[in-house]
Order: sequence, then structure tokens, then C-alpha cells
Amino acid sequence: MHIRFDVPADPAYPGRVAAALSSAQQRRYSYIGAVLVTVGAIGLVVSQGFGWGDQTRPLWMAMVVGGLLALLYWPWLRLRARRRSSGYAVEGGYDITEDNIMMRSGSESGGIAWDGVSQVRSTPEFWIVYVGRMPATVIPRRLMSAEDAETLRAYLVARGLLTS
Repeated sequence: MHIRFDVPADPAYPGRVAAALSSAQQRRYSYIGAVLVTVGAIGLVVSQGFGWGDQTRPLWMAMVVGGLLALLYWPWLRLRARRRSSGYAVEGGYDITEDNIMMRSGSESGGIAWDGVSQVRSTPEFWIVYVGRMPATVIPRRLMSAEDAETLRAYLVARGLLTS
């Protein structure tokens, strides 16, 4: 297998990459936030019913506010990543073989050996490559030919790396 393709200097592309990587990392904040808001709201209602609302209201309100902040953290982080990375639009490319993924962006280049990859997750636009528990890079499917994308998908499935 040898897949090679270029990445054009699109100002929106780095923002999409940053959003994909941040969403993979920050999803847990949404779950934590939803739990905090729910527990805080239930606590407010129950404490009012039992008549101890004045003593415990600050605790429950803090949980609700903390939960709302955790829920808003993920969209804020994605928006921030998109804005900050829009100035990084440079031409680049990928060179993918059975041994590694080589990436170049402007004058920078780097690679990841497949032996170090723990999993690959699929999103509508990218394959997110994980090294350990951290997302390391993305592989943009829409910039690849259909044959190359299918070849890489089959390779990832054969290695047991691709999760849906």
C-alpha cells in the first residue's frame, strides 16, 4: 500500500482539523455538564420541597452553573480552535504506507508509525488517529481518491485499528 495525496492551502481546513481533534477530546465535558445540571436541578427542587432550600440552595446552584459551564466549554473550545487555526493554511500532503503515516505542512514534516497507533476513529470527514488515548492527527478522507480511501479503510480494519 502506498497512498499519496496533497492538502491545498484552504483557510477553513485547519479549523476543521482543530475542531475534529478537540471534539474527540472534549466530549466528556458534555456528559459531566449534563449530569451536574441534572443533579443540581433535582437538588433544588427536592430541597425546596423539604424546606431546606435556604441552606442548600448555593450548593445546588453551584452545581447547575458548573454544569452549564462544562456544557458550554466544548462549543467554546471548538469555536476558539477554528478561529485560532484559520491563519495556518499552508499546502501540505500525506504519504501513507504499511509502515507509517508521513505528513508535511509547509516546511514542517512528521510521521507516525502504525505500530504506535492504538486506534482510528471515523468521523464524516476524517479518520482520527490515536496514539495511546490521545488523538495525534487526522487523515482527511475527502481529499483522497475513493480507491485510496477504500484501500486505507481495508488496511485499518485488517489491523484492527478502525472503530466506528
